[in-house]
Amino acid sequence: MTESIVGTKSYYFALKVIPLFKLMQDQKEYVISNQLLRCSTSVGANIEEAQAGISRKDFAAKMAIASKEARESRYWLRLLSESGIVKDYDFSELLSEIDEIVKMLTKIVKTTQLETNKQGT
Repeated sequence: MTESIVGTKSYYFALKVIPLFKLMQDQKEYVISNQLLRCSTSVGANIEEAQAGISRKDFAAKMAIASKEARESRYWLRLLSESGIVKDYDFSELLSEIDEIVKMLTKIVKTTQLETNKQGT
């Protein structure tokens, strides 16, 4: 199977969130750091599952979950960025990357759903 661009992007995004998670843990911010780590790593995990989907509907459903997790990741990153909870951290790169991932996943889900509806499967 060919490499998934959105899968690769989500994997490297998650790798970049891990040091932020560790920083937040060091600063004794446990609740939001755990939320962010869980949803950020879940994006790629759901994309991986989608690629092994047994049908187009299964693929679309898993990609939709990945899209929701990406949107949740964006929410937590925006909240952290604007709240100032994490001192001296620039969130712009992570926010830019998750925005791109959300757009890609939204397009994939919409396209897959349209194709599935046309085929009636």
